[in-house]
Amino acid sequence: MLIHLSSWPEIDARLKSTKTVIVPIGSNEQHGPTGLLGTDWLCPEIIAHAAEKQDEQIVVAPTFNIGMAQHHLAFAGTISLRPSTFMAAITDWVSSLNRHGFERIYFLNGHGGNVATIEATFAEIYAEWSFLEERAPFALKLKNWWDLPGVHGLCTRMFPTGHGMHATPSEVAVTQAAYPERIKTAVLEPKIAPVGPIRDALDYRARFPDGRIGSDPLQASPEKGQEIIDAAVPALLKDVAEFSAEVLP
Repeated sequence: MLIHLSSWPEIDARLKSTKTVIVPIGSNEQHGPTGLLGTDWLCPEIIAHAAEKQDEQIVVAPTFNIGMAQHHLAFAGTISLRPSTFMAAITDWVSSLNRHGFERIYFLNGHGGNVATIEATFAEIYAEWSFLEERAPFALKLKNWWDLPGVHGLCTRMFPTGHGMHATPSEVAVTQAAYPERIKTAVLEPKIAPVGPIRDALDYRARFPDGRIGSDPLQASPEKGQEIIDAAVPALLKDVAEFSAEVLP
């Protein structure tokens, strides 16, 4: 069940059989000359929506599609939140979902730059309950889609060289599988992008002129992307089922 395509009575009824919700979360940022700006939120959304089609009990929230992307702001189309804004928004999403009865809130993430701030937000949320000397009426979980069992190994085998850190062929391939009509082409020079530290936006643009870090996304294909999705979906369903089965003390 997709929350944004459901009515409130449908969600109310579904809460009688499940208390778990998946929140795809990512970022809207440049992904090199051939990557879609929405890549980091599209990948978790694509995987979560594919999982929902396989298991009718799965509930998926609207995608949280703006994240921590300040270092990409020198590239057109990037939209970023400040850490404090991002944390406040996640907190409000959790509060809203829990108010209706969701007790297991599973964030499926598509952007490495989000991780530290999401984890800090979880710590802040739990701290509020701890200082009140009350148990939080929910559990939170963060999982990067590429960390789902079997997915990282598959991507490594597919792309033994030129996978890199940003605008990777694996993430580009996932979007190509879902949106083949949006495949982009470009001449990339060098073939495999350089690597280095990530700091502010102008420093990033100077180090990585076309936006890529260590990657050769031209290795991507819709067929490889579908293979990644097909590996990620059962791993996600298993991970969510285990999370849902956890007993709160």
